[in-house]
Amino acid sequence: MWNVLLSFSGLVALIQLLFLPFFPESPPYLLLQKGDKDGCLKAMKQLWGEENYHTEFDDMLKEKAVTKGTKIMNVLEVLREPSVYPQLCTMLLLLLSLQLCGLSATANLQENIIPYVALGVATSELISIIFCSSIIDRFGRRILLWGGYLLMALILVLLETSLLLSDRFLWMRYCSVTLIFLFIIAYGIGPG
Repeated sequence: MWNVLLSFSGLVALIQLLFLPFFPESPPYLLLQKGDKDGCLKAMKQLWGEENYHTEFDDMLKEKAVTKGTKIMNVLEVLREPSVYPQLCTMLLLLLSLQLCGLSATANLQENIIPYVALGVATSELISIIFCSSIIDRFGRRILLWGGYLLMALILVLLETSLLLSDRFLWMRYCSVTLIFLFIIAYGIGPG
């Protein structure tokens, strides 16, 4: 039944595509990139109703004044800009590090438990997204990056220890899985 489970994300994407035309454009996009002040106000009214959105609009106008004269680059222009190569390389390394680290394969679990581990990995990613989006404004990115890296290092030390002891104690394999979930959450909060 894995094919049904995997196709579920495609069904969700299809539903989003069907309903997407009924939602307004992003107000910052309309104002800052397209310069459509009326469209921005209309989108803000549609999103927030008749409530007080004028302070948000004033903030966007200030941002537009600050960024006036700054060229907005598309993806290809960003990729061709040498000054952003270090940031792009760092971002690619961070994204690839989780994909290619093989954490899920290290737990040495029975085959019938692997689907639950995959479900747990997806749940861990969801938890990290929700948790990070709720605390990023409070702590800032720098603290989340440092904290995420420190947590990841600590979890990897604990994971290595649990893997070394998994042959002696079978329950350590489940500790390994739990540590993998925690690693994914720490990765999502920090560098991810």
